[in-house]
Amino acid sequence: MSHTDATRAVEAVWRIESARLVGALTRMVGDVGLAEEFAQDALVSALEKWPAEGVPDNPGAWLTTVAKRRVLDRWRRDERFQRRMADLGREIVERDGQAGFDAVLEEDYGDDLLKLMFVCCHPVLSTEARVALTLRLLGGLTTDEIARAFLVPEPTVAQRIVRAKRTLTRRRVAFEVPAGEDRGARLSSVLEVVYLVFNEGYTATSGTDWMRPELCEEAMRLGRVLAGLLPKEREVHGLVALMELHASRFRARVGPDGEPVPLAEQDRSRWDRLLVNRGLKALARALSSGSGEPWGPYTLQAAIAAKHAQAVTPGDTDWAVIAGLYLSLARLTGSPVVEVNRAVAVSMAFGPGPALEIVDALRDRPGMAGYHLLPAVRGDLLLRLDRRDEARAEFHRAAALTRNERERFLLDGRARGCGADT
Repeated sequence: MSHTDATRAVEAVWRIESARLVGALTRMVGDVGLAEEFAQDALVSALEKWPAEGVPDNPGAWLTTVAKRRVLDRWRRDERFQRRMADLGREIVERDGQAGFDAVLEEDYGDDLLKLMFVCCHPVLSTEARVALTLRLLGGLTTDEIARAFLVPEPTVAQRIVRAKRTLTRRRVAFEVPAGEDRGARLSSVLEVVYLVFNEGYTATSGTDWMRPELCEEAMRLGRVLAGLLPKEREVHGLVALMELHASRFRARVGPDGEPVPLAEQDRSRWDRLLVNRGLKALARALSSGSGEPWGPYTLQAAIAAKHAQAVTPGDTDWAVIAGLYLSLARLTGSPVVEVNRAVAVSMAFGPGPALEIVDALRDRPGMAGYHLLPAVRGDLLLRLDRRDEARAEFHRAAALTRNERERFLLDGRARGCGADT
């Protein structure tokens, strides 16, 4: 095996095994930062040995064994580490240390990943830190990969991850699945992080690419893992459904030159029917879960996406139902962004006039001054009302606000389509 092939094999195994390994080690040593340190030691060892020795038959077990040895080595030479382990009730005896260690580390892994998700997405961390730590520990991405995905400097990502781990240690965040009243809020934080990762891939906030599918794929993988671990949680299935249904449009969302293709102009024959069917099944699971409970925001959004997916042509879309679903979502979240989307649905169901009233009422809402889709939607409504000069100005304003070059080009084209300045 060449060095390059071995390195690729290590990277592939790491993506598959790293979260499980870090989760198991965190349960063992009680500290996510320390657990990742031991896991990284095992990764370095693999990079050193596999090119010469070949990839082992069971690479995951190989990494686990090396990590075990690192923990035992630390325990034998570091009194502070021994005291920490004793505080956690982990008694590793020299005489039968390996067997004792195995007994603890090889307990049921059932909820290790779930616990790790709750730790990575803990509300004591900033949103940026939660996203970076989740992609690092649960996705197995390097700091360079995370930095490139979000178009930020690598040292910035590295600093976020280091600070996040320090915060978790300092605040003594427990490695556990929360219960009681805290569970709902903590789960919402996990879902928020997964959806933020997906959205950044679905519509990049900046840069030259309209989409970054690798982020969407990672978010969907995490969502599916979460659904398997929490099969009775409606909003988990709702989020999976939402991501699957949106991802089904990938091939149709980008033109030959990488330009964005609006929903109404997409070739629906290019939508991925496998992902559509998976999304509809996930939505069905969401609707059958939590009997009697109101729909949450992800389930509502998935229901909206399902209406689009079930329409053979744009003209078949049931915009009145979609507008009603957006109204429920707006009342639930109080989000002006949802209201912008509701305005689009209202315009399609009842005309641009009533929709423009909704949009105009949002112009002074906090946070909307820099939201480029507000003038973009307003420009479209004004154009449909044949108020071309006003529409042109709105499209220019939207183009100036967006940081994505592909979207800016699209909006400038909409402005030019309004005719010459008068």
